[in-house]
Amino acid sequence: MLPVDEQLKVITSGTMQIVPLDELKKKLEKGVPLNIKLGVDPTSPDLHLGHAVPLRKMRQFQDLGHRVTLIIGNGTALIGDPSGRDSTRPPLTEEQVEANAQTYVEQAIKVLDPEKTTIVHNGDWLKPLDLQKMLHLMSQFNVARILEREDFHNRYANQQSIALHEFIYPVLQAYDSVVINADLEMGGNDQIFNLLAGRDLMRAEGMEPQVALTVPLLVGLDGHKKMSKSYGNYVGLTDEPNDMYGKLMSIADEIVPLYFRLCSTLSIDEIDAIEAEFKAGTADPYARKRQLAANIVDLYHGEGAGAAASAAFDAQFKRAEIPDDVPEFVTEDVVTVNDQGKVYLAKLMVDLKLAQSVGEARRFIDGGGVKVNGEAIAAKAYNVDPSLLVAGTVIQHGKRKFARLV
Repeated sequence: MLPVDEQLKVITSGTMQIVPLDELKKKLEKGVPLNIKLGVDPTSPDLHLGHAVPLRKMRQFQDLGHRVTLIIGNGTALIGDPSGRDSTRPPLTEEQVEANAQTYVEQAIKVLDPEKTTIVHNGDWLKPLDLQKMLHLMSQFNVARILEREDFHNRYANQQSIALHEFIYPVLQAYDSVVINADLEMGGNDQIFNLLAGRDLMRAEGMEPQVALTVPLLVGLDGHKKMSKSYGNYVGLTDEPNDMYGKLMSIADEIVPLYFRLCSTLSIDEIDAIEAEFKAGTADPYARKRQLAANIVDLYHGEGAGAAASAAFDAQFKRAEIPDDVPEFVTEDVVTVNDQGKVYLAKLMVDLKLAQSVGEARRFIDGGGVKVNGEAIAAKAYNVDPSLLVAGTVIQHGKRKFARLV
């Protein structure tokens, strides 16, 4: 294994907190692989780059020679993590949790080394807990301390409901650490209370307590809010290569170094050099974004996918060409002439998957973002002549959505 100082250079890159750092050094000095824990609740079937930040850090631990345990929280997800919440999470059924868990593992393995990853499900030990064991675990915590955590404190102060079962969540997450005997647990910076609860419970059980490591929440494509599907500022791990590349090319220049640090596969030295370029004002943000986008597309879609997406991006945007992989629709199936001898373009756009509703399509047209064979459709021109819509016609919305009639 690498010397401790060299390991710490990698481990501390892109982290927020390591509590306590001196204990981590002592663990590393033993010269044996550590058991690194990450628990994830499968509350949604789709992951984005923000979810992958701790997975990237886990992969770095693997590359340093440490063991990784990924805990799929099919037990804790039945409660729902209250961290950062101002209301109780809606409950999920066991069927929803299990379906989400399967897709989560498939996506996580895109980042982690499958041969060096132990995957367990905490429902295996949480669901069989009897009352005596549950009471023992709960007796190790007190309500006053739990109410000190920011989310619970704010909800209590604002007289917002806190369901009793939410108090149990950090207890169960802490018990996970006891079961797998974790040396270090990691998570987003909003998870620090839960991670420290694991330290407390391990100490109470007479075990060497785990170290808590947190990583920052990834800023979304807008450069301001955290990456989230609800904000629409996310890059999904299952996004098509061209779409993933295009989204990453849209990020603000100032967050490019952060994305290299938290999302790319570059070495720490390479990332440090890029960060120094941006601080000195000598960086070429556009060129670096292209490098970043290609690197991330390769990571999730395989070597060479980034170069192909880069070429498609150039064809679509730099040379204003239509992409090769445009979805095709049979003209007779989607083009309908109305009583006025026209085609209602707004409805056609819905049928071509270019808009989710007729109202949305009309807004796109009014905003000047809809083109037929490269020619912009005028505002309010919702009905068009059917002679425009023959086989070979390409309808476009924005810069990335196309459909071809065949």
